Amino acid sequence: MARFRIRSWGSDTPSMSGILWKLGVLGVVDAVATTMIMVLLGQGRYWIAALSIAVLLIVNWIYLRKGGLPAKYLAPGVIFLLIFQVYVLLFSGYTAFTNYGSAHNGDKSLAVQTIQNAAYRTLDGEDYSVALVKADATGHEALLLTSNLDQRVYVGENGQLAVEIPAGSYTLSPKCADPYAEDVTTCMHAAEKAVGYSAVTVDSLSPSQKLSYTSLRVATDLADPTVGIKTADFSTALQVQATLAYDDKTGFFTAIADDDYGNYVKGDVFKPSSDGYFHINGDVNSAKLDGGWRVEVGFANFQTIFTDVQLRAPLIKVITWTFVFAFLTVLTTFILGLLIAFLFNHEKLRGKKIYRAVMILPYAFPGFLSAYVWVGLLNRENGFINTVILGQTPGNEGNFPWLLEENPARLAVLLVNLWLGFPYMFLITTGALQSIPPELNEAAEIDGASGWQNFRLIKLPLLLISIAPLLISSFAYNFNNFSIIYLLTKGGPNDSGVTDYDVGGTDILITFVYKIAFSGTGQNYGLASAFSILIFFVIATISLISFRRTKAFEEIL
Repeated sequence: MARFRIRSWGSDTPSMSGILWKLGVLGVVDAVATTMIMVLLGQGRYWIAALSIAVLLIVNWIYLRKGGLPAKYLAPGVIFLLIFQVYVLLFSGYTAFTNYGSAHNGDKSLAVQTIQNAAYRTLDGEDYSVALVKADATGHEALLLTSNLDQRVYVGENGQLAVEIPAGSYTLSPKCADPYAEDVTTCMHAAEKAVGYSAVTVDSLSPSQKLSYTSLRVATDLADPTVGIKTADFSTALQVQATLAYDDKTGFFTAIADDDYGNYVKGDVFKPSSDGYFHINGDVNSAKLDGGWRVEVGFANFQTIFTDVQLRAPLIKVITWTFVFAFLTVLTTFILGLLIAFLFNHEKLRGKKIYRAVMILPYAFPGFLSAYVWVGLLNRENGFINTVILGQTPGNEGNFPWLLEENPARLAVLLVNLWLGFPYMFLITTGALQSIPPELNEAAEIDGASGWQNFRLIKLPLLLISIAPLLISSFAYNFNNFSIIYLLTKGGPNDSGVTDYDVGGTDILITFVYKIAFSGTGQNYGLASAFSILIFFVIATISLISFRRTKAFEEIL
């Protein structure tokens, strides 16, 4: 018996060009990954660096060994899945159990530095113009100070006594007081005569370097180390006195002077607390210093959601509107889409293809563009809806306030979402209608069923069997329909009665969570992540129950 061997297309042995391409790409990937690993090690992130090294070794083993073709195709997708999906989910879940936010955006050392930079009070006395310099030998930052009273020049580094530059050893220029000037070398002659400093412009500094310069306090009297000269805006410098002292051994702040704003008095001791703040004697119920760090808080965020009195009323309002919005959106789009599908599915109607193409146009346009168009159409004074359709006077502030009051704004959101959503329902119901056997309609007519009975008892149950999962997914999508709410109303109009939380009349849960995380001055990523977890469980529960209930439609048949 003759034997036949089926060979794959191409040679089993890779070509030299293929090997070179593979080695080149791997070399680039290894170089980039090695650089990232070195940065991680420099930042002290050893676990992430170790994980990156392990992944890099696995990738090289997969692509350098012979065989294992499926792994070569799957590896990139699996890596991106882990980075952009699994890691994001795990990080969001972890964040829900922390106090991570704008007030707790770093570690404890950063919080200490932030507090020290702000713990000063201005003293009465002369002020200074300031230019930035750095020591050539050490690279340390320093301030070049020009007294506005007698035009004397001083230079000093953090914690050092300001040294006066001998008069006559330099030529003073007006640019000496302009740290943003492109050429400040003329005023640097004074510094060069002292200890060999060089000029630095503000535009050339990174954010971290700017923070270093604004953290400097050049001493004016070593007998009193709390007093010095400090700049905050790189143009002027003032005499200040430190009001807090930090002890590296104990990790406590001690008030060495009264605070100008009355937050603490001399002698108060601030200790780190479990909420990521320095409180007086560590008591979380006492006064705290502005400047916190990220810590794990357990279920505190979830407790806030269910127990915060100021959050309770707006949250109930938002949850209620979220369910109403999602339910009415699905109901109205389904009814309108179904009616149009029935109309254009009639066997005697001509030009069905043209009509159907026109009906899906709103679905074809990008949603964010449509939302912005509708914002213009619903403009109170000059919008097309008010001035043309409703016949109201252009430019009149008394026209219907579509987006300016709560109930009209909610109506506008539902109408716009109806316009955007009915083509989808029209498409799926059209397909479901066309899949119903015509023999069922004929049998119903023979049995004497009316058109309504035919629809209610035969067509609708068969439709729901097919499209019930799509209705459930549509409800879940609209439950988190961030884009239409935010683009149309940004969750507004705002509720002026709410102070601690930014809540608007059309906010649904997802836009409310977005505002908690990214809007205003008190971004709270931990609380927003806790809300996200709860939203997930709500949608998962509703979907699970709904999918089980869809089996009831099958029992009808």
